[in-house]
Amino acid sequence: MRQSCLCYHRCVPLLRNLATDRQLRNADFRRFWFSSTLTNFGAQITLLALPICAALLLHATPAQMGALAAVGSLPFLLFSLPTGVLLDRSRRLPVMLASDAMVALSLASVPFAWWQGWLSVHWLYAVQFMLGTGFVVGGSAEQIFLTFLVGRDGLIDAQSKLGATESASRLLGPGIAGLLVQALGAPVAILCNVAGFTVSLWNLRRIRTREPQPQPPQSHVLRDVAEGLKFVWSQPVLRLLAWTSACWHLLFYGYTALYVLFATRVLGMSPGLMGTSQMLGGAGVLLSSLMLKPLTRRFGSGGAIATGLCISCLGFMLMPTIPRDLLGNRAATAAAYAGVVFCLDCGGTLFFLPYLALRQRVTPDALLGRMTSTMRFMTVAVAPVGAAGAGALAERLGVRGGLTVVAAGALLLTLATLFGTRLHRIRQ
Repeated sequence: MRQSCLCYHRCVPLLRNLATDRQLRNADFRRFWFSSTLTNFGAQITLLALPICAALLLHATPAQMGALAAVGSLPFLLFSLPTGVLLDRSRRLPVMLASDAMVALSLASVPFAWWQGWLSVHWLYAVQFMLGTGFVVGGSAEQIFLTFLVGRDGLIDAQSKLGATESASRLLGPGIAGLLVQALGAPVAILCNVAGFTVSLWNLRRIRTREPQPQPPQSHVLRDVAEGLKFVWSQPVLRLLAWTSACWHLLFYGYTALYVLFATRVLGMSPGLMGTSQMLGGAGVLLSSLMLKPLTRRFGSGGAIATGLCISCLGFMLMPTIPRDLLGNRAATAAAYAGVVFCLDCGGTLFFLPYLALRQRVTPDALLGRMTSTMRFMTVAVAPVGAAGAGALAERLGVRGGLTVVAAGALLLTLATLFGTRLHRIRQ
C-alpha cells in the first residue's frame, strides 16, 4: 500500500508537468519529434551496417574505409553554402521531405545491389555521398524548422527532448542493429531503416503548421553566400564555435573511418557483440541529456560545451589503449569498449546540443539558413581530410596507430580550447 502511495505521489507531478508542457501540447511538435526518433533509430542501423558491408562483406582496406567516411562528409564542402541560400529562400518542410525520400531510395539500393551481385566499395561510396547530401540539406532544414516550430526561447527545452530520444536510440539502437546484422546480414538490416524513413515521410506530411513564404530574393546567390560568410566571421561567438567544431570534426571523422575495423579486426568482436557494446555505451547520451540543463544553468552554454569537449577527449584517448583480450577475457574487452563509447557519446552530445542552441540564439531569422549552412561548411569541410588521413595513417601505422594519432590531436585541441580561448566563459 505504501509503495502504491509513493508511486502515486511521484507519477502525479510528472503527469501534471506533461499536461502543462506547451511543446508537448503542440501536435506538430509531437509529429516532428516522432519522425526524429524514427530516423535516429534508423541511423544507428546504417551507422553499423554500411561500414560492416564494406569491412566484412567487401573486405575493404583501411584506406578504402577512410575514403568511405570521407565521401560521406564531402557534401558538406560542396553543398553547405548553396543550401543556406536555398533554405533562406524557400519553406523548409518540403526540403525535409525531399531529402528524406532521397536518403530512403539510396539506402534501398544497397540490398538490391547485393541481391543482384552488383554491390562494391564504389557503390557504397555513391550511397554514402547521397546520405551525406541528405544530411547536409535535410539536417539544416530540420534545425531551422525546429526554431520556427518552438521559437528561440523553446530551443533548449526542445533540444533536451530530442536529446532524450536520441539517447534512447543510442541506448537501444546499436544493440538492435548488431542483432539484425548478425541474424539477417547487413544489407537486409538496412531495409529496416528504409521502412523507418517511409513512416517518417508519411508522418511529416501530416504537419499542419505552415511557414510563411520567404520574401522573393533581391540579390544574387553568390552575394547571399558571401553575406552568410561575413556574418559568421563577424560574430566572435560563431567564429569561435566554428574553429572548435572544425577541429573536433577533423578528429571525429578520423575515428569514424577506423572504429569498425578496430572493433572487428583488431579486437575480434562480432557485429552482434559490437552492437551490444555500443548499446551500453549509448547510455552516455542519456546521461548527457539529463546533465544538459543543470550544466547550462550552472556554467552557461560555453561551460557545457567545454565539458563535452573534455569528456569526448577522454574517449578518444582511451580507445587505442584497449587490448584484444583484456584480463584474458573477451567480455572484459567488450566492456572496456562500451565504456569508451560511453565517454564519446556523452561528450559529443554535451558538446553539440548547447552548441546548436547557442548559434541559433545569436542569429537573426533572415540569416538562419545561411548561418546554419555556413557553420556546417566551415566546421565539416575538413572532415574528408580527417577521414582520408586516418585511413592513410592506418595503412602505415596500423589501425591502432591511426587511432593513437587521433587521440593525440584530441588532447591538443582540448588544451588549446581551455587555455587559449574564452569558450568556457560564454554563458549566453
